[in-house]
Amino acid sequence: MTTISEALLKALKRAGAQEVFGIPGDFALPFFKVIEQSGILPLYTLSHEPGLGFAADAAARMRGAPAVAAVTYGAGALNMVNPVAGAYSEKSPLVVISGAPGSAEGSRGLLLHHQAKELDSQLRVYREITQDQAVLDDPRTAPQQIARVLRACREFSRPVYIEIPRDMVSAACHDVPDLPPLPYDDEAVAACADEVLARLAAARRPMLMVGVEARRYRLEDRIIALAHRLGLPVITSFMGRGLLAKPDAPLIGTYMGLAGDPALSARVEEADVLVMLGVILSDTNFGVSERRIDRRHSVLAADRMVRAGYHVYPDLPLHALLDALLERVPDRLTPPPAGTRVYPRGLVADQQPVQPIDIACAINDLFDAAGPMPMACDMGDCLFTAMDIVPTPMVASGYYATMGFGVPAGLGVQVAGGERCLVLVGDGAFQMTGWELGNCGRYGWNPIVIVFNNASWEMLRVFQPETRYNDLSEWPFARLAEALGGVGHSVATRAQLKDALARAHADRGRFQLVEVMLPRGAVSDTLARFVNAIKRGQRPAPANPA
Repeated sequence: MTTISEALLKALKRAGAQEVFGIPGDFALPFFKVIEQSGILPLYTLSHEPGLGFAADAAARMRGAPAVAAVTYGAGALNMVNPVAGAYSEKSPLVVISGAPGSAEGSRGLLLHHQAKELDSQLRVYREITQDQAVLDDPRTAPQQIARVLRACREFSRPVYIEIPRDMVSAACHDVPDLPPLPYDDEAVAACADEVLARLAAARRPMLMVGVEARRYRLEDRIIALAHRLGLPVITSFMGRGLLAKPDAPLIGTYMGLAGDPALSARVEEADVLVMLGVILSDTNFGVSERRIDRRHSVLAADRMVRAGYHVYPDLPLHALLDALLERVPDRLTPPPAGTRVYPRGLVADQQPVQPIDIACAINDLFDAAGPMPMACDMGDCLFTAMDIVPTPMVASGYYATMGFGVPAGLGVQVAGGERCLVLVGDGAFQMTGWELGNCGRYGWNPIVIVFNNASWEMLRVFQPETRYNDLSEWPFARLAEALGGVGHSVATRAQLKDALARAHADRGRFQLVEVMLPRGAVSDTLARFVNAIKRGQRPAPANPA
């Protein structure tokens, strides 16, 4: 026998979780005490629940395993709804653990603090944004509930929700059993693999596209091996940027439709068989395509399902399809073509004002000289600028597109991989969650944070340039870094940018904030093309002549 809280922590560790990100509150205090005293998983506390959720989400994405965000009831858990919704949309295996009122506390006839409408309103909210849920209010059923929910988190790579009433934390219960993976039909897998290979054999212009599930399920090495055996070029979706960043990956770029390289986009849209592995069919991935992807001649393997033309293979996980394809394809075919994408390098260190492309160029030069770094990107032009940076492992809210992701995500990336992270963030998003950098000193985190500062929500201004509400106050971010325990660098010219990045990289003792003063209206070419493509798609069709 053990207790519910210790059984949960041990089960989380077996499922692949390596830490707990948390913010305590009175309904969660008993559970937080167990976390600290048991030592089963280390605890990292942050300052605000949105940043907490983003950090845990990023750790889950980078590791391809569950990460934990622990909060209190009501004011804590409801404050984390937005990050969890983003994790659900982008298929991140996040485990939300919330404290809750004790089993008898709701029967006194009084409304409880942190309560919204009903006592179970929080649970009902989380049912909309998590794959599975459990309330551990019965020690007899708690182990099986924990096992079921954690299996759902792993198998579907989506958030799950676990609620612990505070009087149940130390209740005695049995250990959590290890449930087997969800079953699938081996004959269906074989039939699907045969059909995919038959389609590829008959194709003249086949191509592989890789999306987020490749890392969620730790399948990147298998996809690289398959591409080599088939002799096919590989491209990532916009959301899949940062995948297959290894030197042996046959990666030729990232598909962005009208916002990307025209020749590369044409290759994707003209492919007579496009095999999409783990790709989310979202507007950010395909909404700016010049020509729609022909679903009749494509294969989509995602969400435990494979669609090959009009044929559907349900309950078929991506790893099973990849294993079946690798079994059938000998390791003797022509290697795929080398990558064709050229990335900007060789920053001219002069006194010209910095443009977004200069930031990409300076980072590429830094990576060439000192080695690549994992990256976390916020939403806005910083993410579109990242498309001009050489491939490196990266997390970003590319589909859900929430602001505030970048800085706390960078902390989660460093926790997950143990490597120093490079963060790209706009000034508007930094105002939301950048203050989490104040926690770096306690834990020895030392990210390099590049703030795109144009005193504006510039990406929104590109959609409506005539408005003034996108203007922001000018905050001295570089000076604020010192107050948060880091080192600040303010740059306005290309020479200053190159020097600041070199100094920031050399100083590993504290976090480094490089504030890049951008002229208002300066945006990356990729963002400009993306916005123009969206505007073109939103224009009403011309009226038919009378």
